[in-house]
Amino acid sequence: MIEKILSRAHEKAIAGERLDFDEILALYRENDLIFLGRTAQKMKERKTGKKVFYKINRHINLTNVCESNCPLCAFQCRSGDKRAYTLELPEIEKMLEDFSQVKSLSEIHLVSALHPVKNFDYYLDAIKLVRKHFPLVEINAFTPVEVAHFAKMTGESFENILIELKKAGVDSLPGGGAEIFSARVREIICPKKATGEEWLEIMKLAHGLKFKTNASIMFGHIETIEERVEHLLKLRKLQDETGGFKSMLLFPFHPANTELGKKYNLRGPGSHENLKMLALARLVLDNFERFKAFWIMLTLPVAELALSFGADDLDGTIGEEKIIHAAGAGESLFMTEEKIKKIISDVGYSAVNDWEKA
Repeated sequence: MIEKILSRAHEKAIAGERLDFDEILALYRENDLIFLGRTAQKMKERKTGKKVFYKINRHINLTNVCESNCPLCAFQCRSGDKRAYTLELPEIEKMLEDFSQVKSLSEIHLVSALHPVKNFDYYLDAIKLVRKHFPLVEINAFTPVEVAHFAKMTGESFENILIELKKAGVDSLPGGGAEIFSARVREIICPKKATGEEWLEIMKLAHGLKFKTNASIMFGHIETIEERVEHLLKLRKLQDETGGFKSMLLFPFHPANTELGKKYNLRGPGSHENLKMLALARLVLDNFERFKAFWIMLTLPVAELALSFGADDLDGTIGEEKIIHAAGAGESLFMTEEKIKKIISDVGYSAVNDWEKA
């Protein structure tokens, strides 16, 4: 029976056909990285040919003061902690003035912790400030977890919060905060923040309002393989309904400096597992066009390899990032456009600036 399921999974993967739950598990457990990589690369080329995308972008992390205190997170801290910071509007404006020197800047990525005191107007004002300085740049801001926090804070519906963010200037939503949708796991790793169902609901509403959004999965902590597959299938189902996800990101868990890592003695997934999950997710999410190899999390060498395992997007130049680095990410904070282009050309693909595509 198992051999029959695996044989069927191989046939479907090669043909680019939709895989079911048992077939996905069979491919994972077979552990044939070469087969997964080859078939995922073919799937990528069906979607985006020989193109690999990137952006000239910059990140702003508004604050690390958070009321959730999730065990999975090394970035957050409580008010009064010596590491605590919150950017005020003049500080944000200074950052934006520095960003104005960046040639061909096409995206500003802005996310935050769940600050217990800062009101919704603070976040709207931050977006309006970005839009004032950069009328044409894409503003990619606030995960569904943050949207849920804003709704709780104001008493407004998720939809009304999204409408206000759109009015202020937000173009697209990051995919963070999805982690693993399993209620069992979330009760342990992030019990105080939005549920998996709320994350999906907010993304569905965002798609209805014509936001572009990303999707994600965080793996390699205490979840089962079955829970990973269930997560991917929920994303596939929502994409079938809305078509609103622009790209998918895979976040390997970085355990350093986290309560979760210490409690369960976690090491996080290695390069083999990262590439295996990327390739498998590309095959499962047959209705997604783009897959990002987020080089800050994967490291540059693995991100380069990822372009042969289904990825077709290196995200961007970034410039500054605090959340992942707090959990032990070792990559530098910045990559030049020239280096991105070289990585892509070395793999045999054509580099496409996503701003040019727009």
